[in-house]
This record gives sequence, C-alpha cells and structure tokens, in this order.
Amino acid sequence: MKGVNNNQLVKTSVHSDSILRLTLNNPSQHNVLSEEMMSDIQAILDKSVTNKFIRVIIISAEGRTFSAGHDLKQLKKGRKNSDKGRDYFKKVMLKCSKLMQSIINNPKPIIAEVAGTATAAGCQLVASCDLAYGGKSSRYATPGVNIGLFCSTPMVALSRTVSNKHSMEMLLNGDLITSEKAAEIGLINEVINDNDLKNIVLEKALKISKKSSMTLKIGKQAFYNQINMNLSEAYDYASNVMVENMLKIDAEEGIDAFINKRNPSWQDK
Repeated sequence: MKGVNNNQLVKTSVHSDSILRLTLNNPSQHNVLSEEMMSDIQAILDKSVTNKFIRVIIISAEGRTFSAGHDLKQLKKGRKNSDKGRDYFKKVMLKCSKLMQSIINNPKPIIAEVAGTATAAGCQLVASCDLAYGGKSSRYATPGVNIGLFCSTPMVALSRTVSNKHSMEMLLNGDLITSEKAAEIGLINEVINDNDLKNIVLEKALKISKKSSMTLKIGKQAFYNQINMNLSEAYDYASNVMVENMLKIDAEEGIDAFINKRNPSWQDK
C-alpha cells in the first residue's frame, strides 16, 4: 500500500496508484457515523472527485463492526438544547443525507467491503455504494424500530437497492440478516469468505480501474439518472447519452481496438 494516512477516525491508502481505500477507524465505538466521522468521509470523497489518478474507491472498516450507524450519544446530548434537539437533529440528518448522495454523485465507482455488522445508517452506507461485497460473517439490519426511531433515512437507500417487500421486512422487523440473505435480496453483490474478502474486493476494484474513467463516469451518472424515469423517458435519455458517448475519443478507441483484436489505450476522454 502507498500513501497511508492514519487519521484518527478514517484511514486512507492508495493501491496501485488508482484504488483509494477509505477505512472507518473507530472500532471501539463500532465505527459510528458521528458528526466527525461523516465530515472526514465527506472531505475524502470530495477530494477524490478531482483526483484523476483515483479510479475506484473502496469503503471498509476496522474491527468487527462495519458501522453501527448514527452516534446515539451525540443525538441524546443534542436533546438537551432549548428546542429539544430539533435543529441539531436536522443538522445531523442533512449531513448524513449529503454524504450518502455524494457517494451516488461521485464519478468514481465506490465499493463497500463489509467485514462485520452494518446497521442503521451503517447499512444505509452499504446500500448507497455502487457495489457491495460482504464477508461470510457479515450481518445487516435497520433496527431503528426497536428503539422507537424508524430508520427513515436508511430506508431511502435501502428501498432503492432492495425490493419493497424485503425493504419493509428489514425496516419493520429490525432484525439482523445474514450475509447470504443480504446477497439473496440484492443488498450486497456477493458473499466472500472472511479471509479472502479484502483481496477479492481489491481484485474486483483493479479490474474496474482498467476501464476508461470517462466511460465509467458517464455510465454511473446515467444509471442513477434514468432509474426513476418512466420507460420512454429512460430510453430517450439513455439514447442521448449513448450518442454523446459514441462521440468520445475512448469510444472510438475502444471500438477500433475490439475490431482489430488489440488492447485499448485509454485517454479518459
């Protein structure tokens, strides 16, 4: 690994000059998404947008918990304010919502590598990533209903990743589900043996990193833009995207390389 930065709450490292690994680094507190943790993640993701050398991002975590979601102790402290916490709660939820949307809006593919338990906003983080791979021992839940706080913001990411029935089952029951169940319902892409998780996720990230970054950017943006359109709107939009994509240098190069049975030389343009 190169360029390791051991931040108090988030560690970053760069592999092969193209894969940014972002590691939640507060295992003693179950990697809660405190204000500080969210700010650190946000800053790293924001910086990655304009870094032309970073092509894929992996989000992982230290310890047995990927993330337990919001810092309930911070939320409880905010309740002592004169407005009983209303403004503070709004601030935290807006910060979290901005973070999750920045994952979708980031032009780089972002992969969740889940080696532990992901609950509440931690599960939301997994659902927000473009791809997610879980260790065999990983577990997932949206348990807010158990403490009188329905997981309404995690619901946004969950319901856009998992079908309605499965989303509602997780939201209403609040129970942990296994990695196998998470893969079955589409919350994660694949279950991987715990000891192999890190290496296999890196292999998948490296494979993606060999593609044209221009093409990945266009494709990721188009995917999320069209997904909530009606069928005719989606086809009209996607057709226009394809036309503009065809005019790009990398599309010309990629098609020529395919026809002539050679490896493409991307210019990321």
